[in-house]
Amino acid sequence: MEECLQAIEIEYGATPRYSVIWLHGLGADGSDFVPVVPELGLPETAGVRFIFPHAPEMPVTCNGGYVMPAWYDIISLAPTTRQIDEAGLLRSRAAVRALVARENGRGIPCSRIFLAGFSQGGAVVYTSALTHPEALAGVIALSTYIPSTALIQREATPANRQLPVFAAHGSEDDVVSPALGRQARDFLLAEGYPLVWQEYPMPHTVCLEEVQAIGDWLSGRLA
Repeated sequence: MEECLQAIEIEYGATPRYSVIWLHGLGADGSDFVPVVPELGLPETAGVRFIFPHAPEMPVTCNGGYVMPAWYDIISLAPTTRQIDEAGLLRSRAAVRALVARENGRGIPCSRIFLAGFSQGGAVVYTSALTHPEALAGVIALSTYIPSTALIQREATPANRQLPVFAAHGSEDDVVSPALGRQARDFLLAEGYPLVWQEYPMPHTVCLEEVQAIGDWLSGRLA
C-alpha cells in the first residue's frame, strides 16, 4: 500500500464507526478545517474519525512557480476553465485511496467513509470518489469544481453511480467562480448522481449556515 500522507486526526464521540477524509485548499494545510468539527453539531454517539491530510509542497505554475502545499499543479486559470496537471491529480487520487485503505485496515469499510474537500481539495475529492472501485458513503464538495469531466466519464465506477453528494458554493466567489461550481453541479445532475446543491452569499470561504447544513446532511447519513 502507498505510504499515507501526514494528517491531523480527530475522533469525535464514541469509538469511530465512520471516517471523514477532508482535503484542504491550495496553499493551506490540514489544520484549515479542524475548527469546523465541533460546529457541525453531530451527535456524540455518531463515532466519527476526521482525517485532515496535508498536501505535498510543489511549484504552482499559475502562481508564478511559487512552492506551496498543493494537490496538483494548476497551469492556467480563467473564470470558467482550469488547465491542470492531470498526472498530479491522479497522484493525489492515489494518496486518497491510500488513506481510504488505511481506514479499511482500521475497521471502517468504504460504505462508512466520506470524502470532503474545499476548493482544490474538493476537485481531488470529486475525482477520487466518483472513480473509486468500492461504494463510499458520500461526498462533501465545497467551493470547488470537477477538473476533468472526461476523466470522470472514462473512469466512473458502477459502485458509486448513486453516491450522495453535498455541494455548496459562494455566489461571490472570485477564486473558483460560481460558474465552475455550477458546471460541476450540472454535470452531476446530467449523470444522475443524487445531489444536494446550496449557494451562499459569500466569497471563497465557508460560513456558519453552510457548516450547519453540512452537519445536518452528514447526521442524516450517520443515523
